[in-house]
Amino acid sequence: MHTRTLGQGLVVSAIGLGAMGMSQSYGPNPGDRADMVTVLRSAAEHGVTFYDTAEVYGPYDNEELVGEALEPLRHQVVIATKFGWHIQNGQSVGLDSRPEQIRRVAEASLKRLRTDVIDLFYQHRVDPTVPIEDVAGTVSDLIAEGKVRHFGLSEASAATVRAAHAVHPVTAVQSEYSLWTRDPETEVLPTLAELGIGFVPFSPLGKGFLTGTVDTSTSFSDGDIRRRVPRFYQENLAANQALVDHVKDLASKKETSPGQIALAWLLAQESWIVPIPGTRRTARIQENAAATEVPLSADELADLDSLTQRIGVHGARYNTLHMGYVNR
Repeated sequence: MHTRTLGQGLVVSAIGLGAMGMSQSYGPNPGDRADMVTVLRSAAEHGVTFYDTAEVYGPYDNEELVGEALEPLRHQVVIATKFGWHIQNGQSVGLDSRPEQIRRVAEASLKRLRTDVIDLFYQHRVDPTVPIEDVAGTVSDLIAEGKVRHFGLSEASAATVRAAHAVHPVTAVQSEYSLWTRDPETEVLPTLAELGIGFVPFSPLGKGFLTGTVDTSTSFSDGDIRRRVPRFYQENLAANQALVDHVKDLASKKETSPGQIALAWLLAQESWIVPIPGTRRTARIQENAAATEVPLSADELADLDSLTQRIGVHGARYNTLHMGYVNR
């Protein structure tokens, strides 16, 4: 596995692992926690050093899982987690990035992750009621105290990134980015390039769509977030099929998988981009890691770059409620 450097010199594997789906969001949760511990540890065996979790995943269960799995490997790995939600009775009921709340989350996350320092601490969603300068200042204090190493933002606008970075250097910004979600390209990516900040795309495989394993015949269970995502509504899936078919055709010609093409395209955008695909299977971790070895020619990249313009993408990437949490 190659390595890449995010902002402030944070070196991580070129492909990370998003752990969220091991505890929520993609249908029935795994019945055997030990299986997920094995998958997390196997990722390290395949060169993955960058793991992503959050207090709200579960809530709390995912951090506990990651903490248990990575405790024996702690010196080998970089763990990112997140703050910013108001969690009540096991449900997130809004945003809360008040300084006192950030401190409470940091202390609780340290315990759940079985560590004495959080490598990368993201604000999960920008809280419009708390000045970003106060958020950055609080994380800066935690860094000075040795409880956190790096500061990150998730789904933040370019203006918010600039304001936060002026108070304390931002190491990474995390947002959805993939062949069918190109939103960060207009303002966020140029800002990160200017400021020397890394970018961490979540859902780099389009919540499974870009692997070519999801189509109009796919049935999502009650616990699967894709039931509530307009892009996965039947009529939109049918319209979006042309995009994934194009990726599948290229993958077939190159004797690789559609998912590897999608990840290789992301890796080719900038040297400071580190995707974090999620999975519950070791075989998929191996496949994703191998995407670092998939070469794409200039013509192939140009063809993929223009896909959304030529074919279009139907349906929003979130429902109305969750789009409201995206800082724009």
